[in-house]
Amino acid sequence: MDFSQPDEIADIRDAVRALCAQFPGEYWRALEPSTYPTEFVEELTRQGWLAALIPEEYGGSGLPIGASSVILEEISRSGGNPGACHAQMYVMGTLLRHGSEGQKQQYLPRIASGELRLQAFGVTEPDAGSDTTKIKTRARRKDDGGYVVDGQKIWTSRAEHSDLMVLLARTTPLDEVGKKTEGLSVFLVDMRDRGDTLQIKPIKTLMNHATTEVFFDGLELPAESLIGEEGKGFRYILDGMNAERILIASECIGDGHFFLDRATAYASDRVVFGRPIGSNQGVQFPLARAKMAVEAADLMRWKAAWLYESGQPAGAEANMAKYLASEASWQAANAALDAHGGFGFAEEYDIERKFRETRLYQVAPVSNNLVQAFVGQHVLGLPRSY
Repeated sequence: MDFSQPDEIADIRDAVRALCAQFPGEYWRALEPSTYPTEFVEELTRQGWLAALIPEEYGGSGLPIGASSVILEEISRSGGNPGACHAQMYVMGTLLRHGSEGQKQQYLPRIASGELRLQAFGVTEPDAGSDTTKIKTRARRKDDGGYVVDGQKIWTSRAEHSDLMVLLARTTPLDEVGKKTEGLSVFLVDMRDRGDTLQIKPIKTLMNHATTEVFFDGLELPAESLIGEEGKGFRYILDGMNAERILIASECIGDGHFFLDRATAYASDRVVFGRPIGSNQGVQFPLARAKMAVEAADLMRWKAAWLYESGQPAGAEANMAKYLASEASWQAANAALDAHGGFGFAEEYDIERKFRETRLYQVAPVSNNLVQAFVGQHVLGLPRSY
């Protein structure tokens, strides 16, 4: 058992930190409440970081999931918000794993170069929520082999800033399939010339996350927009979700380190009653507990990444990594806010902004309650709870 990491990981950390230093807290604060960080995303793209998981033959870096996760971790640790662009690192995995060679050749090099942006993932719907099999967005096949899409998606983040969307739609009605996971298909939607058949409505949220509702009204898709086989889309989406969980875990781990870095520095310098407040156990112990939680979550992140890279089942570990990391980052956020006292609520310290940002990950992209239900049923073998 070897817990050392290759020099490549250290090099990635150093390079991403250098990039993020160009975008300090002042940059992110100026974007509040709802301005997209275009310059930051463009620089990430220019330096190739958003193409990390795309194989070299298609113009990417071909990094494994573990190395790629470090990119998002360091963005978070620097005080940035990788939620502005993280989807491009895992959404295109559906295309990479299940798309045709023609689709890969057509899209992946252009995504890697930044010519095309693949940031949107259309799955969740208002009446379905986490019960993905109950989605109602319908893709009906036309006589020429293409499809017509009608329906609605919600919480489709970055749709306004994306050229392409990976869309999950039902191609066979739920009452006509043997299993509820059947009859769902995945499409790669070009949103650049959408007209009135695809409309996007922004949703204002607690944090700057550029999320939206998307409405489809007779949107026509060519036959070649289908990824993989018709009706097999649910399995394709699940494949991508394991990568998503690992990468989101890495963001939370970065957030946890951000809070701990800021809080320990502040608690070491802030003097009250003649001594640094960090010498008080009421300040020190919550930070110590948060540090242990972040480090434990980090170990699960690397285990999940190793399983994923090895081609082994990683669903349980990926979900546990996301759960543990999101809980740990929230623990660190609260400890950091308490340590800063009133200054934790001041914008200039960036604690309140990151506090809002990291809270999201206990709810999305999968609720921690559902992760617990998954572990209870599929890991512990307990009766199904939902």
